[in-house]
Amino acid sequence: MADKLMQAAQAVAHLEDGMTVGIGGWGPRRKPMALVREILRSPLKDLTLVSYGGADVGMLCAAGKVRKLIFAFVSLDFIPLEPYFRQARQSGRLEVMEIDEGLMLMGLKAAVMRVPFIPTRVGLGTDVLKNSQLQLVGSPYDDRQWLAMPALALDAALLHVDRADARGVCQIRGPDIYMDDLFAGAARKTIVSCDELVPTAEFHAPQEARQVFWDRSCTSAVVHIPCGAHPTSCAPLYGFDVGHFKAYAASAKEEGGWSGYAERYVQCSHAQYLDRVGGEAAIRQLPLPVF
Repeated sequence: MADKLMQAAQAVAHLEDGMTVGIGGWGPRRKPMALVREILRSPLKDLTLVSYGGADVGMLCAAGKVRKLIFAFVSLDFIPLEPYFRQARQSGRLEVMEIDEGLMLMGLKAAVMRVPFIPTRVGLGTDVLKNSQLQLVGSPYDDRQWLAMPALALDAALLHVDRADARGVCQIRGPDIYMDDLFAGAARKTIVSCDELVPTAEFHAPQEARQVFWDRSCTSAVVHIPCGAHPTSCAPLYGFDVGHFKAYAASAKEEGGWSGYAERYVQCSHAQYLDRVGGEAAIRQLPLPVF
């Protein structure tokens, strides 16, 4: 069986300029932030991002890594609009495809199914149709028209999971997998970071196997990075770091705010990062959000 274990820098080295990269998770939840920081340290540029966005999108925009953004929202929840995304969007320097949450799901499903589009009623009668990248298609069975959501085919997907083995079996134990299974299926390469690296036998019990949501053949690389989702959450292991996010958002209002944030929290090793945010033990005490 193939051993897919890699270091973060090795995995990110498989990405190339101009790629379309999907990032799993949802807002401030279970984002592969350690992999995002690795991209920030790399020379990668001109990326097209597909994301239910949070700080992943904001940081990559702040660093000038993004050419185009396909998104349904970019939010930190209790901070409604991600601050560095706001700056990039308001400056007009991003090419964007702004759609709603349902249409993005449809686009990922189309890519998984290897079809060019999925016809849907989602978006009909709304301002979504002002988006010139979306077209209507006639039904071959009656005179109705449908919105044709194009496939969001990905060159690569970045995901974070609770547990994985070296072969690429990935487990999500939290209450919601978001669209991570669709990101994995829509991508030519899927790079997964995990909090815990475990033996394959851990997944043999039925109750454990039920929390595996895509075939290991979809996983191209596994990177073991404890607390690799921080400052986002990874339920049930830890919640998102409200204090860190508040400081991050405040930096966007300061002169040289991004460069100062990046110098402290990006231009360092993962071990140094954990030390600077209070340590692994403190992260694992962060309360889970309640909605």
